[in-house]
Amino acid sequence: MDRRQIITRHNPELHKWDPLSPFSVGNGEFAFSADITGLQTFPEQYEVPLGTQSNWGWHYTGGRDRFTDQDVEYQMFETHGRLVGYPMKPGSTPEAYHWLRMNPHRLQLGRVSFRFLLESGEVADAADVKEISQQLDLWTGVLNSSYTVQGVPVQVTTACHPTMDAIGVRVRSSLVTQGRLQAFIRFPAPDMTNTGWAKAVFPDWENDDRHKTEIREGGHGEALLVRTMDEDRYEVRWNWKDGSFERTGTHEFTLFPPVEQEELFEFSVSFDRQAAQSAPPVEETIAASGDYWEQFWLSGASIDFSGSSDPRAYELERRVVLSQFLCAMHSGGSLPPQETGLMYNSWFGKSHLEMHWWHGAHFPLWGRASILLKSMDWYTRILPVARDLARSQGYEGARWPKMVDYEGKPCPSPVAPGLIWQQPHPIALAELCYKAEPTREMLERFRDIVYESADFMVSYAHWDEEKRVYDLGPPLIPAQECHPLAGSKNPPYELEYWKYGLTIAVRWAELLQETPDPKWAEVAANMAQPPQLEGVYLAHELCPDTFTAKNHDHPSMLGALGILPGTMIDREVMLSTLLKVKDVWKWGSAWGWDFPMCAMTAARLGEPDLAVDFLLLDAAKNTYLTNGHNYQRPGLSAYLPGNGGLLAAVAIMAAGWEGGPEGGNPGFPQDGSWKVSWEGLKPWL
Repeated sequence: MDRRQIITRHNPELHKWDPLSPFSVGNGEFAFSADITGLQTFPEQYEVPLGTQSNWGWHYTGGRDRFTDQDVEYQMFETHGRLVGYPMKPGSTPEAYHWLRMNPHRLQLGRVSFRFLLESGEVADAADVKEISQQLDLWTGVLNSSYTVQGVPVQVTTACHPTMDAIGVRVRSSLVTQGRLQAFIRFPAPDMTNTGWAKAVFPDWENDDRHKTEIREGGHGEALLVRTMDEDRYEVRWNWKDGSFERTGTHEFTLFPPVEQEELFEFSVSFDRQAAQSAPPVEETIAASGDYWEQFWLSGASIDFSGSSDPRAYELERRVVLSQFLCAMHSGGSLPPQETGLMYNSWFGKSHLEMHWWHGAHFPLWGRASILLKSMDWYTRILPVARDLARSQGYEGARWPKMVDYEGKPCPSPVAPGLIWQQPHPIALAELCYKAEPTREMLERFRDIVYESADFMVSYAHWDEEKRVYDLGPPLIPAQECHPLAGSKNPPYELEYWKYGLTIAVRWAELLQETPDPKWAEVAANMAQPPQLEGVYLAHELCPDTFTAKNHDHPSMLGALGILPGTMIDREVMLSTLLKVKDVWKWGSAWGWDFPMCAMTAARLGEPDLAVDFLLLDAAKNTYLTNGHNYQRPGLSAYLPGNGGLLAAVAIMAAGWEGGPEGGNPGFPQDGSWKVSWEGLKPWL
């Protein structure tokens, strides 16, 4: 396959301002999002922040220990004869509740911008930038921007170094020799300003007294800036060849290139928690970016839809290509990412662990398990936190929280503490890693994660003596989050996932030649049957109005056969459920991963036309912007679980699944309208 041709025909381009589609450069641990100037010059033109974010940059407002989980009020829920507490509401402790929900939050590390001067000496605004042509070269990861300011051409190259949290910038323009182009960095205040995440994503450019910026080192061609806010700090190092660097505001510093020399102007900016190192020359950063991304594209799987007659094929290929790039950049680091990745903060920058499967499961399916492995070891690091959470509620093993910071600490939330479907995720993801590298070393690497996840699962399941089955909940909130904690029982997806995860745990123990806990197999074999009514599966056992009053949010009952193998599922009932969902679901309330989930269910049911229809359903939350991000709603223009889900669905539709039909492309129509060529995909779901 000519991979370079497949990839580069989808290089995203802009020829005008697009308030929803800034382009980003990054390396999995750090990303920098730019406007059409190649930097972050006119952030007011965008409906979302232009982020400079990392996996290490976090901040606690007022200090790390201002509040602890002992400072919030817990609501007590009856749990099979005992009470278990969950921090679901502010109650009598609103200050502690909201502080813990917002802290620590991921930092906007700094805004790096151009300042253009008009011939009059006034500062240019966005309207003065014309003849725009910007392209992100996916093969090299380099952003190329060209435009004019008062008719003077400007060409900018922006690249991120693959192993340093640094950008390199090259500018060619006669504005440099005319003294009409400058570059500056400005730092926002670190605090969140609103208890609702949607209003807290934009940086705070006021409150200068809440932080400090000092020049610790300065000399020819280099400056070190030290940032301090409360107990947190980080460093920024600026390197340039010629010019002068001055403080131009309380938290603003400007680089003035030399006038009347040459039109070429280059500089680098690097960020680090402890000791920001000098970035290499810009040329080396550009070359290193090219090598890094070329190797990425040449590794793993590739797919080509170019011979298809279905008019939707080109758009699907575009989404697939851009999703690979975006997931590697934003979801391929050492932490489970936030839903918006390193673009900007959603839910205060915290990770939602129930989304980690959607962020990362596709990597092994596309032959890139090494990327998923970067974040899998994080579970080992936070295992003590998960053990403490389980123990605090009277359970065994490790309970993985839902909404967490970089250290895995859970936080209060009206929903997060009640979810359980993140619990088998580490088992499922570890299994995918083992399939990619079936060695004893891989089993030992994640043994504790698998075993202790399973220990909690059997401890959490409740034996119903009358029905002779193990129930899930109450209390629980299903993946379809609109259901109450105290009134939800036996959702189909979670039931199937419990059996799937426990079965894997048994097999891992056998592979390790160890004796599995007999409870794992017992609970797996005796899970309650997924509830159904009138020939369709319900959201959960206590929800007869699933397709009337509750036909919104995630149709997660479908995940029991699609994401999962559906060993407890009646295929005819699931097909009826899928068709019912298609007809009556309120798709405006769904989320980006729901569409690929439905496509995976349709594929396993032998309905390839329906699979494609779901994958490309015309719905607002199934929109993929020019930059490839999965748009959801105002304030949430990036949603990487949608991108990751798309890649997982395409893998199963092309390569099939374990125990599935022989032959390629079982999830695509076989009438000749789709010609799908691929290599390297794995049928591991």
